[in-house]
Amino acid sequence: MKFRHLLASTIMAAGLATTGTAGVQAQSIEMAMASTYPGSLTQLGTLGIRIADQVGLVSGGDIELTFYEPGELMPALEVFDAVSTGAVDAGWSTPGYWIGIEPALALFGAVPFGPESGEYLAWYYFGGGQEMFEEIYHRYNIHSVICGIIAPEASGWFREPIESVEDLNGLVMRFFGLGARVMERMGVSTQLLAGGDIFPALELGTIDATEFSMPAIDLNLGFYQVASHYYFPGWHQQSTLFDLMINLDLWNSMNETQQAQIESVCGDSIRYGLAEGEAIQFAALQTLQEEHGVTIHEWPPEILDALEAAWQEEVAALSESDEDFAMVWESLAAFRENYAIWRDIGYLD
Repeated sequence: MKFRHLLASTIMAAGLATTGTAGVQAQSIEMAMASTYPGSLTQLGTLGIRIADQVGLVSGGDIELTFYEPGELMPALEVFDAVSTGAVDAGWSTPGYWIGIEPALALFGAVPFGPESGEYLAWYYFGGGQEMFEEIYHRYNIHSVICGIIAPEASGWFREPIESVEDLNGLVMRFFGLGARVMERMGVSTQLLAGGDIFPALELGTIDATEFSMPAIDLNLGFYQVASHYYFPGWHQQSTLFDLMINLDLWNSMNETQQAQIESVCGDSIRYGLAEGEAIQFAALQTLQEEHGVTIHEWPPEILDALEAAWQEEVAALSESDEDFAMVWESLAAFRENYAIWRDIGYLD
């Protein structure tokens, strides 16, 4: 079991008759990557395994990235601290999990009533997002690379239909990231549970309802067996970013080629994950409805309006209390305001 990186250096010196001498140093790296998602979980876990495989292929074996299941090295929600201290080399996760450590990072995970994938990536790469993202992570001795994005999620599984704002009040619900802060303002008591812990909590009645991900992923976890009312749209996660966290000392020890190889794999993973996610949802919805009797609901406008109003209250509160959150939010909000000039004329409604 690997907890710290192992660096093996091999010096290859070859005397070249035509030029005299030449020295080439090749460094191979073995990295342990702790995942917050089970490897069997559609997209969320399988993307992590694919990233590990692709890093080995692209680097020609110079970088060996080994995927470890949640709990194999440490509990899923302790991965951030483990990467920060160097107890583990890398972590596969989403920045939204770390809202309790650094609220600003949640804006790089998923934003309630936020951008779709194209707009989100445009801000991140060309609107100043990446620079702020890296600056914040570096304070924790972590270098992180955005390594995946998925399309809109569902917004909840409930035992009974939610017909009014009042029906939310008093529920205990698993919820993620900034969306959980909104639900708290709606009178919901929220818990952040790792994926593998949600079904038992729902089945035992520890929680009344849950959200987790997209239909193809939720189907895999079997929530329909306990709660059959499934709500859309995913107002809290119109798109979700995932990242490969790497201990900063280890990242800095890599040469430029190795860093570029990891960045290239992550760029490809963004392409792969987005395309795969869009391709597999309709079949999952058909299965949920036709084979498992799930009832699909769309939130009525009055509930969506109440949720959005609560989000604006939460934005104001977090911006006032956290300087980094205010900085990132101001950047994203300004970009979105300008992007609307293009979105409103370039895209069909």
